[in-house]
Amino acid sequence: MADTRPALPPLRDVIARHGLAASKALGQNFLLDEQLLDRIATIPGPLDGQPAFEVGPGPGGLTRAILRAGARLVAVERDHRCLPALAELEEAFPGQLRVLSGDAMEVDARAEAGDGAHIIANLPYNVGTPLLIGWLSAAWEPLPWWSSLTLMFQMEVAERIVAQPGTDHYGRLAILSQWRSEARIAMKVHRSAFTPPPKVMSAVVHITAKPAPDGVQLKMLERLTAAAFGQRRKMLRQSLKGLPGALDALAEVGIDPQRRAETVSVEDFVAVARILSR
Repeated sequence: MADTRPALPPLRDVIARHGLAASKALGQNFLLDEQLLDRIATIPGPLDGQPAFEVGPGPGGLTRAILRAGARLVAVERDHRCLPALAELEEAFPGQLRVLSGDAMEVDARAEAGDGAHIIANLPYNVGTPLLIGWLSAAWEPLPWWSSLTLMFQMEVAERIVAQPGTDHYGRLAILSQWRSEARIAMKVHRSAFTPPPKVMSAVVHITAKPAPDGVQLKMLERLTAAAFGQRRKMLRQSLKGLPGALDALAEVGIDPQRRAETVSVEDFVAVARILSR
């Protein structure tokens, strides 16, 4: 079958024509390898006809790949310099792309992209973690409004998201990412793939939801993990003594209060939070 997708100019030409030097202030690093971008866009699975949401498309490299995969895409870009390049993609993929000019931290992604959207983004480094926490903290009924998250982070952040107990990277972000979802590193990306190259390696994290555990309040889990990891080298009997009922909950679950927070599994933190949520 003939490829009916529109012929697009090379990304380097688009960047040069629109004068789109990456902005350090906006945390921009552009990916130009279209084969790599196509691989990222396929991580969520088939996108044909599916709603998708992208943050910080820049000159539109990943945007092209998501559109080639057939998604109905809403993209949010705060850099006004990039809007003409993205407008060209709107013309090339009529009815498939809608570009919003604004700050992703202030945009209601659910209202714009719709329930079931796949969030796919090479996130600006300076807002990546806050955006992730916002999506993870959104209301679940018992599943979230989004279908999956496919997000590029600095390698260190990616390792914190997928970390397992007993490792240096394990902490609050791992628990928030894993207590009602599954997170994995889907792809590592060398710094040389970016223009300009960042100082660190990057990785694409893929997160899919699972039903929220019954009887657990997110705010209580956040309070519990904040206390437990606030001074992570302290034993739980010390770090949790200021949280009413926490030590009794440890005993009920069967967790030795002399353990440290980084040795306690996500499931055990959820069990303690469930008791405290009563």
